[in-house]
Amino acid sequence: MVKNSHNLSENSSVNSVPKHVAIIMDGNGRWAKQHNLPRAAGHRAGVKSVRKVIKLCVEMHIPVLTLFAFGSENWQRPKQEVNYLLDLFILVLRDEIHKLNEQNIKLQVIGDRSRFDQKLQKYIAQAEQLTQDNTGLHLLIAASYSGQWDIVQATKHIANEVAAGKIEPSQITPEYFAQHLTTGDITPPDLFIRTSGELRLSNFLLWQLAYTELYFTDVYWPDFNEAHFNQALLSYAKRQRRFGCTAEQLQIGEAYA
Repeated sequence: MVKNSHNLSENSSVNSVPKHVAIIMDGNGRWAKQHNLPRAAGHRAGVKSVRKVIKLCVEMHIPVLTLFAFGSENWQRPKQEVNYLLDLFILVLRDEIHKLNEQNIKLQVIGDRSRFDQKLQKYIAQAEQLTQDNTGLHLLIAASYSGQWDIVQATKHIANEVAAGKIEPSQITPEYFAQHLTTGDITPPDLFIRTSGELRLSNFLLWQLAYTELYFTDVYWPDFNEAHFNQALLSYAKRQRRFGCTAEQLQIGEAYA
């Protein structure tokens, strides 16, 4: 039996709870097909799962949650579906932002906003401004985003700094590079979750996921609930994160901690 979030929190060490969870919310369209519904119904149902996961992260004091809402490659989908997804994004921002603000949640949208129309860009800017000083859950929404784009845009920024004489190439370190990604100084994800049974990263947070624990489930996103989230957290809690070290080295480090 899967423990609920409160039991997991009470019976686990602090280190067993991830500080940053990243999720590819996959399977909305297939869920709709399974239920003989239009794809739009799947996307609407997926919003309910977003609310559930945000609530769970707040309850478990998980500091950062990143959700992959719309990838750069998704612009290639049928125009009707793309337009619906963007309209749904505006609707959710409009209807949910004040609720997020009341919960002390900070919203940040990462991705290539230049591809959005002015109306959506305005809603995003207003939502971020409203919640920018909140100190609770840091919620990142990856929209019009790809990991390759993120790495390229960071490279361009750093190249401009070198060209302007602000830094020397020898000063470029992995840490310095990471600060120029859209996630900035945010700690990399500890746990990555992908729903719907697909076993790939799909161009999501490629740099940031270098040492992230990966978890895949066959459950479609609209069906993803507290029990499924806790299964992922329990799987994470059982893993030993070595970051290139041996298990013996970690045990020695813990002994002297």
